[in-house]
Formats: sequence, structure tokens, C-alpha cells
Amino acid sequence: MSSQITKEITAANDHYSASFANGSLPLPPARKLAIVACMDARLDPARVLGLQNGDAHVIRNAGGRSKDALRSIIISQQLLGTEEVLIIHHTDCGMLTFTDSQLHQILQERFNGNDVKDIDFLPFSNLEQSVRDDIEFLRESKVVSPSIRISGWIYEVETGRIRPVSN
Repeated sequence: MSSQITKEITAANDHYSASFANGSLPLPPARKLAIVACMDARLDPARVLGLQNGDAHVIRNAGGRSKDALRSIIISQQLLGTEEVLIIHHTDCGMLTFTDSQLHQILQERFNGNDVKDIDFLPFSNLEQSVRDDIEFLRESKVVSPSIRISGWIYEVETGRIRPVSN
């Protein structure tokens, strides 16, 4: 039995695919760009940056953390030719609202005492510093080319604007 959401997204996909014309786009992104952004539903990196299908790899995870995206960044750069990485975090991010130990405790209580202390959820307490930390992590990585351009940005969910983070 389908949920209402399943019915809605299936109908939307039927409409989308009826006029779909992007089936022949090449595998490597046209703008040689990879974007690491938070999974927050209020942030749509392609729309925010004026990108079209095929322009960039968009890698999303909780907080837009580069450590969590490293595998995808390596593949994007080494196998698919990207030359630049944009790291985008955002205001009012849920990752600012907890610590690892708090989430470990919640999970331990909800899952019958299972120990999950080995999971680093990569929360942060300072938005700008989290972007700087992610830039530094990629620059220090032994598996990311030192020639790749890396920049950090903050998306303001209140205004829709992005602003650079100096490093």
C-alpha cells in the first residue's frame, strides 16, 4: 500500500519524465565542480547557485561535513575530473544543537542500551569554524589533490544569500 507521499512523488515524476531531455548528459560534471552541502531541506544547492543538471556533483550529508563526504569527493576529483570544491554550511543548522555525547545518550536509551560511542556525528558549536575545519581537513588529506580549489560558504536560510568564509 502506497503512502500519500509515494503517490505524490510518483505523479510528479510522471510529469517530469514526460518532457525529460537530459538523458545524454556526460558523466563528468560540466563545470568541474563538486559541492558539499548540508542535507537540510531548506537548502537546494543547485537553485541557490544557479546550476543546471549536469553542472556539478552535489554531495549532501548532515552538516555538509567534508569528512563524511570524503569518499565522494575523491571519486569526483580523481575519476570524474572535478577541480573545485565548495563547502556550504548554513545558519540555523541542527548540527549546532547537540553534542556527540548527547546523541550517544539518546540512542543508547532508545535502542536498549546499545553502545554507539564509536559513531562521530560531526556536530559543531561554531558555524564559521566548522567550514574552516572542513576546508582544512580536505587540504590536509593525502588523497585529495593539492591543486584542487576549495572554498567555504555559509547559506543564510533567513535570506537565501550565501557568504564566503575566510580561512
